Amino acid sequence: MSESKPRVEAIILGSGTSHGVPMIGCKCKVCTSDDPQDQRSRPSAFVRTGNVGVLIDTGPDLRSQCLANGVDHLDAVLFTHHHADHVAGLDDLRRFNWITRRAVDLYGSERTLANIKRMFRYAFEAASDSPHDRPQFNLHTIDHQAFEIEGERIVPIPILHGKLPVLGFRFGDFAYCTDCSHIPDESMALLQGLDVLVLEAIRHTPHPAHFNLEQAVEAAQQIRARQTYFTHIAHQIGHAEVSENLPDGIELAYDGLRITV
Repeated sequence: MSESKPRVEAIILGSGTSHGVPMIGCKCKVCTSDDPQDQRSRPSAFVRTGNVGVLIDTGPDLRSQCLANGVDHLDAVLFTHHHADHVAGLDDLRRFNWITRRAVDLYGSERTLANIKRMFRYAFEAASDSPHDRPQFNLHTIDHQAFEIEGERIVPIPILHGKLPVLGFRFGDFAYCTDCSHIPDESMALLQGLDVLVLEAIRHTPHPAHFNLEQAVEAAQQIRARQTYFTHIAHQIGHAEVSENLPDGIELAYDGLRITV
């Protein structure tokens, strides 16, 4: 008998880049678009696998993303890497301390967690006179080995963001890989047999640390997931215009997109 795979539900909380869309001070046609799918907050996702709900990254728009998408409980946070657009909303996790009455479990590479501790030093210092002035965390270092959260298996996917090693994550037949400029052969093997892949496609022109649209399409066609959604999208890409010309089985993600595997 084949092993049953967990049902996976995902919400793309934010589908934009580090600046978000619209960008401050920009009057381009995408930044001034009235298409709600051109409104992109900073990159993040919420994934429920089995009975476990995990947040991927805590960008600066975390509070508004949780409110917009009804995220009011989580069991853990997974970090792809430590750049500001992926961690700057960390303090908003204080609210989940109140909801769950316990510390929030954070999972990331040794380098990522070290940088988070440096960037949010106050959260890891000894408590002051006020017990409510800082979030409470439990840190869990992960590497390239699969791990479990409350019995649910998660597979880290090592990828490169320019020269920086970062992590994507696979949950059953769903995988999320953002801030990606290269996928090593070993990681390509970990992405086979997917039902849904979320992958980065930042813009049309090349970028030294991110897949552009052409590279993302090429990678998606090599991985051959049943359905691929592109995320981490900059203001050079208009949702409606680009969507018309994507190959079958590939679509642009957008804030609030809900995916069921």
